[in-house]
Amino acid sequence: MSRLLHRSFAAPPPMVESGQGIWLRLASGEKVLDGSGGAAVACLGHGEERVVAAIAEQSRRVAYAHTSLFSSHPAEDLAALLLADEPGDLTHAFFVSSGSEGTEAALKLARQYFVERGEPERTRFIARRQSYHGNTLGALAAGGNMARRALYEPILATCFSHVSPCFAYRFQDPGESGTDYVARLGSELEAEFQRLGPGRVIAFLAEPVVGATAGCVPPVAGYFRAVRDICDRHGALLILDEVMCGMGRTGTLHAWEQEGVAPDIQVIAKGLGGGYQPIGGILIGRRVADTLARGTGQFVHGHTYQAHPVACAAALAVQKVIRNDDLLANVRAMGARLEAGLVERFGNHPHVGDIRGRGLFWALEFVAERGAKTPFAPELKLHDRVKHEALARGLAIYPMGGTIDGSAGNHVIVAPPYIIDADGIDFIVERLGAAVDAALEGKEKESVRSGPSEGFVQS
Repeated sequence: MSRLLHRSFAAPPPMVESGQGIWLRLASGEKVLDGSGGAAVACLGHGEERVVAAIAEQSRRVAYAHTSLFSSHPAEDLAALLLADEPGDLTHAFFVSSGSEGTEAALKLARQYFVERGEPERTRFIARRQSYHGNTLGALAAGGNMARRALYEPILATCFSHVSPCFAYRFQDPGESGTDYVARLGSELEAEFQRLGPGRVIAFLAEPVVGATAGCVPPVAGYFRAVRDICDRHGALLILDEVMCGMGRTGTLHAWEQEGVAPDIQVIAKGLGGGYQPIGGILIGRRVADTLARGTGQFVHGHTYQAHPVACAAALAVQKVIRNDDLLANVRAMGARLEAGLVERFGNHPHVGDIRGRGLFWALEFVAERGAKTPFAPELKLHDRVKHEALARGLAIYPMGGTIDGSAGNHVIVAPPYIIDADGIDFIVERLGAAVDAALEGKEKESVRSGPSEGFVQS
């Protein structure tokens, strides 16, 4: 019996023995292509010797230094590398151990910014439904993932409200232009500012490309420009959560670069350290940093492991590899090949309603009836079936249910390492195609055995 509390008591997950490049080897001896980098984390794959060497060297030099007493070269150098050209007027970094911790830091920093400006009445945040910003209580309250919130709803903070997501496939009206859809969402956000009182809102928080909760949903053109304008009009901050979609995943180092806007605070993680060490953080805009510098001169927040020297050394090495090997060019090239392959394989599939994403960040959304976009019944857990069928064929992907509202809808995400080549992309498309067909065939057999109340039940 395992003494480890796994995510499920139902069955222990397979044991991973080793990894090299885009491949994982299981204890059983099977090889699996890491087609989602875990949860879009392993951007360099596994066994990258330059990163391993950096971790070992830093561990020999100094493993830990508490930031109330010391700084360290890796932390300073990582911040300098990320912010050397002050992208979007982001000037400072604060490193923690996860994306959830990054969100918590962003929320606290935004609140402190307004207190130091003499606006302590600003106490509210606006985020979006079908979003995810982390699993700690503050981050969970900020997010709109209803399935993950449900159990903890009675103990979540009430300073967060949620507006509609920018999710064209599901929520753009038939015949509604992109411009009109953006205008409608902008009007809803403006109305929420007015409901709360514009002078009470601290920030609007959103993922530029929505990650696991809704499945690689890119924004409609002009959406974030409209959001930025509304925030500026009311003096609120814009916090962009790029934990999953950032650090090169969508083809540019920052996903917001493709939207023509920049955040006041940006949350980063996953692709920052590529999974070699736990690390996340926030990048901070000049006006926010300057306000604190002119005021109390400190950020009233901290963690024991913030700016951990070994974690920062790993992330620094990861970021150098991405730059030195020009991996963002490969993300764009292989992303185009992945998009083309998915469209060719699933573009006319009767049970794939939408194929969406950017760079090496793509999702398939499944439907029982394509024309009506009818989702499968939640209890069928089609995403899980696809995951298991893919794993049986040597491919790891990232599944999720509740795509539409936290209950209905299913999708799977493909987010391979940035080092993947054409053969790897073709393997993903071929094995995923076989997995989807096998999963659907299995459900059809269950439907025949169980009658109309099972199988492809519409919800």
